[in-house]
Amino acid sequence: MAFLTRKQLESVGFASLGSNVLISDKASLYNPEKISIGSHVRIDDFCVISAGVDGIIIGDYVHIAVFSSLIGAGRIILSDFVNLSSRVSVYSSNDDYSGATLTNPMVPSEFKNVQSADVELKKHVIVGSGSVILPGVTLHEGVAIGALSLVSKNCEEFKIYSGVPARAIKNRKKDLKAVEVEFLNKQ
Repeated sequence: MAFLTRKQLESVGFASLGSNVLISDKASLYNPEKISIGSHVRIDDFCVISAGVDGIIIGDYVHIAVFSSLIGAGRIILSDFVNLSSRVSVYSSNDDYSGATLTNPMVPSEFKNVQSADVELKKHVIVGSGSVILPGVTLHEGVAIGALSLVSKNCEEFKIYSGVPARAIKNRKKDLKAVEVEFLNKQ
């Protein structure tokens, strides 16, 4: 995997850009002036990061694995230590599937009913491969989402969720908070 150089990253025109940012030269970035990226961030091949009106904020120590996407008009926030496994989709906008209106980006807005709502993944959230997160969802601190899950509702902190729709299946250990402190103290 080839990463963009610092000079290339700076030329993209991000709203803000931290240090030690690794973005694949095969990633697609749309509306970069509305994307803020912290430090120690890696975005892998074939990811699509498409900021809408309210932008995208990516914290520190974040990994977005191959074929993942962040898309929509609402704000998307990935807090520190968030990890998105491969093929995760985070949507902050959603078409009306009822059949009452038309859909797709080639149809003028007046004939569609697109709903947008902010999405936030708080500190230490991990999302398993192939999962989908829908508009308006908050994954509170320490949430873990199992692979191939559909997340349509907020998730309580330090719980593990899985399924379609995603449901809490057990608690998640909080040991990582102490490990974080130890790690940051060594930086």
